[in-house]
Amino acid sequence: MWGLSIRPSIPLPKTKLTLEFLRDCVHLRPRTNTISAIARIRNALAYATHTFFQKHGFLYVHTPIITTSDCEGAGEMFQVTTLISDAEKLEKELIKNPPPSEADVEAAKLLVTEKGEAVTQLKSAKASKEEVCAAVAELTKAKENFSRLEERSKLKPGIPQKDGKIDYSQDFFARQAFLTVSGQLQVETFACALSSVYTFGPTFRAEHSHTSRHLAEFWMVEPEIAFADIKDDMNCAEAYVKFLCQWLLDNCLDDMEFMVKNFDKGAIDRLKMVASSDFVRISYTEAVAVLEEAAKERQFENKVEWGIDLASEHERYLTEVKFKLPVIVYNYPKAIKAFYMKVNADNKTVAAMDVLVPKVGELIGGSQREERYEVIKERILEMGLPLEPYEWYLDLRRYGTVMHSGFGLGFERMILFATGIDNIRDVIPFPRYPGRADL
Repeated sequence: MWGLSIRPSIPLPKTKLTLEFLRDCVHLRPRTNTISAIARIRNALAYATHTFFQKHGFLYVHTPIITTSDCEGAGEMFQVTTLISDAEKLEKELIKNPPPSEADVEAAKLLVTEKGEAVTQLKSAKASKEEVCAAVAELTKAKENFSRLEERSKLKPGIPQKDGKIDYSQDFFARQAFLTVSGQLQVETFACALSSVYTFGPTFRAEHSHTSRHLAEFWMVEPEIAFADIKDDMNCAEAYVKFLCQWLLDNCLDDMEFMVKNFDKGAIDRLKMVASSDFVRISYTEAVAVLEEAAKERQFENKVEWGIDLASEHERYLTEVKFKLPVIVYNYPKAIKAFYMKVNADNKTVAAMDVLVPKVGELIGGSQREERYEVIKERILEMGLPLEPYEWYLDLRRYGTVMHSGFGLGFERMILFATGIDNIRDVIPFPRYPGRADL
């Protein structure tokens, strides 16, 4: 009996496990063949990213995770604040040590008056120096006590307010702050000084979505190229995606063969096709015309008309059915794109471009940036955004700028595209989505 012990239940049995099940054991799932293979592919793509940009003379810049600017203008951001925790601490403190009453404060004030009069009388009576000093000390003590009581009497439970609004001047950063949705705006400051730069880091969206394409925390690769127009931007994006695909074929073939065997039989062929093909390039207007023609024979869930933001089904039709190649769509309607994109001469479209690929649809979004001060200022106001948080961004135009362009690649989307995995939650080590933030 001495050697007997009760074995705990094994969270990962030797049976075939679904990826959905493994999300409930996020700390143990790297021990499975699938997640470890994805981890190696993710590592290879990260290494390839740095290799590509370093090889082409880009400088790696670390942009802030905490920001006061909303890059997209969507407002779906996680707020960074200490006001709530400070309010909770204050509430506990006030329960333990209640603030003084008005009578207590008034009594302390009266005592200060009395002690002050006592000092005046002693000085008038030409009392000894020792007596006057003792009286002054009592007066000082009374003043300190009154000041302390008066300050504590102003303490109120809850979030501090001023003029009926939250008083952010009492927050940690003395203003509203958020987790970043993009490092693009900040990395532009270095592009204007150092030419080609890129940032690669975590970004956050407080979008309450449970789809297979959304995470609350995800990673973005965002290069910014000085002296580059929209064509240069498209060329760079195409070369980068091709490089990533070829890198996996050259350096991660065993893991890719595992993916082909277990998840997507066409994964390797898809990489080969993208790595060796010239991407199709069409304007947004041309893309809508193609989709409108297709809508005569097939049913799209989302109506096709000029001015819409292309849905995933539209993007996949273009790449998987119509052209059977990666597609770059450019010159989107101004109304559906961000304020920093260059307004074209028609004043209806902006110099924006999206790289669409089979399997996932949009992989990259980019644009030529608006360098004209008055135009970008007007665009910020058109979007209903306050100017004050963007004054530093306007300074980049106000004090001299150059033509520049850039794009952002959703890193997890690239892994989805490469592996054939269906859910984005399975290609990031520690997925964060509504209701879940394990570890």
